[in-house]
Amino acid sequence: MNEHTHFIKAIISEDVKTGKVKEVITRFPPEPNGYLHIGHAKSICLNFDLADEFGGKTHLRFDDTNPLKEDVEFVEAIKEDVEWLGYSWDGLFFASDYFEDMYQCAVRLIEKGLAYVDDLNGDQIREMRGTLTEPGKESPYRSRSVQENLDLFERMRKGEFGDGEKVLRAKIDMASPNINLRDPVLYRISHTAHHHAGDAWCIYPMYSFAHPLEDAIEGVTHSICTLEFEDQRPLYDWVIAQCEMPNVPRQYEFARLNVTQTVMSKRKLKQLVDEQKVDGWDDPRMPTISGLRRRGYTAASIRQFVREIGVTKSNSTVDHKMMEYFVREDLKLKAPRTMGVVRPLKVVITNYPEGQVEWLEAENNPENPEMGTRKIPFSREIYIEQEDFMEDPPKKYFRLFPGNEVRLKHAYFIKCEEVIKDEQGNVTEIHCTYDPETKSGSGFTGRKVKGTLHWVEATQAVPAEFRLYEPLISEEETEEGQSFLDHINPNSLEVSAGYVEQGMKEAQAQDKFQFFRHGYFNVDPKHSLPGKPVFNLIVSLKSSFVLPKG
Repeated sequence: MNEHTHFIKAIISEDVKTGKVKEVITRFPPEPNGYLHIGHAKSICLNFDLADEFGGKTHLRFDDTNPLKEDVEFVEAIKEDVEWLGYSWDGLFFASDYFEDMYQCAVRLIEKGLAYVDDLNGDQIREMRGTLTEPGKESPYRSRSVQENLDLFERMRKGEFGDGEKVLRAKIDMASPNINLRDPVLYRISHTAHHHAGDAWCIYPMYSFAHPLEDAIEGVTHSICTLEFEDQRPLYDWVIAQCEMPNVPRQYEFARLNVTQTVMSKRKLKQLVDEQKVDGWDDPRMPTISGLRRRGYTAASIRQFVREIGVTKSNSTVDHKMMEYFVREDLKLKAPRTMGVVRPLKVVITNYPEGQVEWLEAENNPENPEMGTRKIPFSREIYIEQEDFMEDPPKKYFRLFPGNEVRLKHAYFIKCEEVIKDEQGNVTEIHCTYDPETKSGSGFTGRKVKGTLHWVEATQAVPAEFRLYEPLISEEETEEGQSFLDHINPNSLEVSAGYVEQGMKEAQAQDKFQFFRHGYFNVDPKHSLPGKPVFNLIVSLKSSFVLPKG
């Protein structure tokens, strides 16, 4: 049970307590015109958690009323995302299954004199709608008779008119202070095959007409949506009342999720994909659920993140580091520790016996001793990070430099004796000596060193690709004349070729590890090959973010 309380939960609790609602029914109603993102995850968790808490049901329903933008690919991706987040729906529905019911509702409105067929095009309708301070102007076709409207609407259905030639509009109030009630369009003509309904229809209901009818048909008790639909609620209620629907759901709005340095518009996300700014909808830099999954975020961490944010009526923006906090917390006791070298530099230990391989013991997770230990090879040649060596270091640099001694994690002390360079003066190899008395776990106390380096044994190392990520968007503000594309972070992805431990050869897609001193990584399910893993950086080891109290 979700321990967080909020105003929607309080409303449902009162409805159940007073008997106003016998069974709570919520729904998650995505449009299948793109992949779900982290904002949708908040809505998914909210709807499913509320129904679970009150012993009710949650429907997964596709609001598929616009075949021009929808595709079965998106349907399947959405289903996968919801299931991956840990939820099971109590019914799978499509708005298109109700097209006949919606058509009959539209006919009922025409018969009541509450809808008419309009010949104005989209631009003309917008021009005559008016402004926030000026009323709209009535269409010259608004006074058509009921019989004429019934005839024209039936002919629209039969396909006698071209796309955009006619629309069906509600007849409400062109002077309403709520622009959504100024004779909104209910149906438009589109000779387009539908991914679910096929070629059965050439007229399609508008979202604002179809959505409330779907809720009513399914017996949804609490229609939960984000604040941008608040002004649509009067139309939502009007449609249900005038279509005389026996079930009357109520709409409740909450603040949508906004995250810093993150694109949260499906239209903009689609633009990133279409213009190939990213590696598809599941690019690990994308805030899509599939992108977060590919990057290595866990379902548990996302659920905890969106629950912790809470449900309010006030719009706000959440620091993206809060998401990182929860995945870090979820992985710290689950992810095995291992060593990987992202930018390798070879070290030759000159006094270590040639051809000898020694197997050392290393703990898999010091924070979770139950995860046990593993054996790692050690020999004369190893790789360390390039950044762990400096020929002329500043003060308080405790890693490797000429004449300095450091500890190798799980192994020995080594001392830098010689630096090998190429013709351009680049360091290509370090020659060191080791002290066999300093083996890790031997209890050696003869002297202390301040630096500890991670490393990988060279002869059995597994070649690996590392993908290091930063936020996709570098700045929040967009200057006049600029788009969000002008603020894509050029350093959002860095690809590096390195090595991981010998035991990582069998790493499988979606396996997660903590690489010592680097962070948490996930085996990429898209580009990894057997014996050649690709690791996506999920999150660094530490952050300045502190979870707010309360």
